[in-house]
Amino acid sequence: MENQEKKHKRRVRYSGTHPKSYKEKYKELNPEKYADTVAKVISKGGTPAGMHISICVKEILDFLQIQPGQIGLDATLGYGGHTKEMLKCLQSKGHIYALDVDPIESAKTKARLQEQGFGEEILTVKLLNFANIDQVAAEAGKFDFVLADLGVSSMQIDNPDRGFSYKVEGPLDLRMNPQKGTSAAERLKHIDREELIGMLVENSDEPYAEEIAKSVLSRQRKGQEILTTTDLKQTIEEALSFLPAADRREAVKKSCQRTFQALRIDVNSEFEVLYQFLEKLPDVLTPGGRVAILTFHSGEDRLVKKSFKECYKAGLYSEICKDVIRPSAEECVRNSRARSTKMRWAIRA
Repeated sequence: MENQEKKHKRRVRYSGTHPKSYKEKYKELNPEKYADTVAKVISKGGTPAGMHISICVKEILDFLQIQPGQIGLDATLGYGGHTKEMLKCLQSKGHIYALDVDPIESAKTKARLQEQGFGEEILTVKLLNFANIDQVAAEAGKFDFVLADLGVSSMQIDNPDRGFSYKVEGPLDLRMNPQKGTSAAERLKHIDREELIGMLVENSDEPYAEEIAKSVLSRQRKGQEILTTTDLKQTIEEALSFLPAADRREAVKKSCQRTFQALRIDVNSEFEVLYQFLEKLPDVLTPGGRVAILTFHSGEDRLVKKSFKECYKAGLYSEICKDVIRPSAEECVRNSRARSTKMRWAIRA
């Protein structure tokens, strides 16, 4: 009988001194094994591949004032950094429920937190959209504290297979849950000019919405499908080719950021989901219960600010933040992705 043992397969080596593609960054993708490499990337203000650095942790914990024995909700689990710090505050007494719609990342995070000693006796992870917080409250009871971090996790942005970034080639997907709904590529196939212009303006205040919409539809009429992140980036470059060369590069970069944001908001129904969450929020909080929300663009912040003000006037909140809270300058240096963050809070009457 022939020897069926598998031969050892060497890892593919990257060219040059530093790995460039996501999959080549094997050390960053194994933080437990290569802690020194991860620490080095973070110290230089970067985010290691496959990781997410939580924002405004101190500010959140200072406001929530979590006590042992309380029941809390992390409405957006992500990499679990905020969840872990809140769990520490409970000192093994109480419980946190954590929600996420991403089946890929939430399973990894649950396993990671279990390995760090936070098992099901203190943490319940649910594959659920945070618009359904009333369902969780029906099971768990009302919450003493709630956190919602509305940002896209770095693990999703950096992984080219998810299609969240124009900087790397990948399928134009942009779904938080890639197993459900319509991808951004499919969405663009069936959109008309006026709808696309409206999406770009409403979701990201895109100043070149008309030019980009014209370029998208022109490309599709020629039978050139927009299937990848690079396809969309090239379409935007074509749309802005009329700009002076000196201004074009920066304009393309910003329009790519805004267009990808607008599409992501659309395919995930982010504004509708946030509206439902905010509407149900007062009913899931205990009297004196605290909520903190992190937003990352003006559309989200406007919705949160408006909801908090209306609920305060209606007597549902006893107090809301008068001024938005920003990450410190030091945090923004350490983590460039923190720069656009705004934090707002409210206390249940």
